[in-house]
Amino acid sequence: MQGTIIKGIGGLYFVKAADKNIYECKARGVFRKEKIKPMIGDRVEIELNGETGIITEIEKRTSEFIRPPVANIDTLAVVSSAADPQPDYYLTDKLLIMAEIRGIKPVICITKTDLGSPDDFMEIYKNTGYRIFSVCSKTNEGIEAFLEFLKGKTTAFAGLSGVGKSSLLNHIVENELKTGEISAKISRGRHTTRHVELFELECGGFVFDTPGFSSFEPDAVKENELSLYFPEMRKYENQCRFNGCSHTHEPGCAVKEALSDGLISEQRYKNYCRIYEILKNHKDWD
Repeated sequence: MQGTIIKGIGGLYFVKAADKNIYECKARGVFRKEKIKPMIGDRVEIELNGETGIITEIEKRTSEFIRPPVANIDTLAVVSSAADPQPDYYLTDKLLIMAEIRGIKPVICITKTDLGSPDDFMEIYKNTGYRIFSVCSKTNEGIEAFLEFLKGKTTAFAGLSGVGKSSLLNHIVENELKTGEISAKISRGRHTTRHVELFELECGGFVFDTPGFSSFEPDAVKENELSLYFPEMRKYENQCRFNGCSHTHEPGCAVKEALSDGLISEQRYKNYCRIYEILKNHKDWD
């Protein structure tokens, strides 16, 4: 029987099967020998023995992340609150780049619009081509449009703790997810999700609930490739005076000209330069 792994705990995998039931399964020993570990989101074949089963085959993955170990993501929803906590544009850009590296189309979801305006986000990312949703879990603003977008997709949520991911998920899945209180001391939420879990939507599609944002670390990328993962910079790639332009200091740089013309946001460019220097000096992403 075919199914999808929706949760894994202590070597056990919970598979939502084609018959709509959830079976507790173990993986065949051959996977361990071949150093293949099942991931949440894997589409699998299982053999049943009563109410339990064995995972006998893992289908080819369309995408995968190592930390946390999840597979077959169609889109990454980068979640940020309009306020409380304040937006972290650097983290947002790291997550967007991570999705771009894997060929996954990201979207931006701005929460808590009852506490602050999404206008700054809209201005910074207006030329990126990324779709931006503004939602409020308290007033239901924008929830219906976001839910319509999620239909038929497998979507992972990523962002700072406390930005309202669990509250948002409460609106779009039947399961009640524990919502964390904001820590006044550090203006970040306590992590409320302890493991990765996949939830099926009634309208079709799946959403991931994932533990803390620190688990999401972008893969290494060479500094001379970085601009390829900024959509608004990518369009100017072959228009600079010098081949291999870093877009940081060279004369005749089309990216810097676009920046001066307001076609690239200063915040995005600042984050690009920050990441470029880190990669150039072979440092870990901070």
